[in-house]
Amino acid sequence: MTLTELRYIAALAQEQHFGRAAERCHVSQPTLSIAVKKLEEELGVVLFERGKQRVLATPLGERIIAMANRVLEQTAAIKDVAEADKDQLQGTLALGTLPTIGPYLLPQFIPLLQEMAGHLTLYVEETDQPALTLKLREGELDVLLVTAPLSETEVVTQPLFDEPFVLVLPAKHPLAQQTKIASTDLDPSDVLLLSEGHAFREQVLEVFAHLKPKEGLAGTPMRHVVRGSTLETLRHMVASGLGVTILPQSAAEASLYAQNILTTRPFEDPRAKRTLILAWRVSFPRHKAIGLLRKAIQASSSAYWKYNTSQGQDSSGLVVENREW
Repeated sequence: MTLTELRYIAALAQEQHFGRAAERCHVSQPTLSIAVKKLEEELGVVLFERGKQRVLATPLGERIIAMANRVLEQTAAIKDVAEADKDQLQGTLALGTLPTIGPYLLPQFIPLLQEMAGHLTLYVEETDQPALTLKLREGELDVLLVTAPLSETEVVTQPLFDEPFVLVLPAKHPLAQQTKIASTDLDPSDVLLLSEGHAFREQVLEVFAHLKPKEGLAGTPMRHVVRGSTLETLRHMVASGLGVTILPQSAAEASLYAQNILTTRPFEDPRAKRTLILAWRVSFPRHKAIGLLRKAIQASSSAYWKYNTSQGQDSSGLVVENREW
């Protein structure tokens, strides 16, 4: 039994598919399949039920996989301890983030991070939150930049800032005449959403529950047949006149369209926002690197400065924002 085999069965349990599990582990499908079979033969048990559509862990397999995950977590902790005496701002920091965050915040804070720590190399991986969490627990990633909530044992989370949602709409849309948008202003048949399974879609529907399409019922608005797989797809759909959409502020600010084509409006509802957080293993020893990453992200984000800092006047009469800076 090897750590590699334990990683293979943990990935297979998560993906429920040999091909995707092999891709995650950066090996060929036959290599992973042979290794899993070898481990089953060594243990004398069947860990997985192999179907045509997906692979499921057996009841005994689930118990063994849970133990394997704990072993992998402890292995990651050993690596963390070994790194503790090294320069915390040198080497590689492996960051995982979401497709609804990475394209918009990475270009803002990476140049600043490079200025602050020239010897720190940032490795970035972008995928969905469950996969990122698994990679963090297994030690493949050091820190996550994701959205709340995230609750995992032996994982520390730290809020960064709240980022408001905004309505993105054609410049000539009737709602563009308003300074703020109320929930009741939104016509479900006019709002374009991400496809099912996207975390940001669920965050939007949590605030604007009336936008949820009634699948399978007669009279379902035709607009809901058109759904995007990325925030950029939604933006292009809006620019094409297919409707309006809801984006986080950082994504809305990144538009390549002129103001006479697309415009944005804030919402009245204070719940229309998401909370960005950093998450890392309790055992991760490079706290200075985490702290520097936090400062770089906050310092380069307009949402942080506009909505998450207090303003006051110092003795010289100057307006001071966020006295920690």
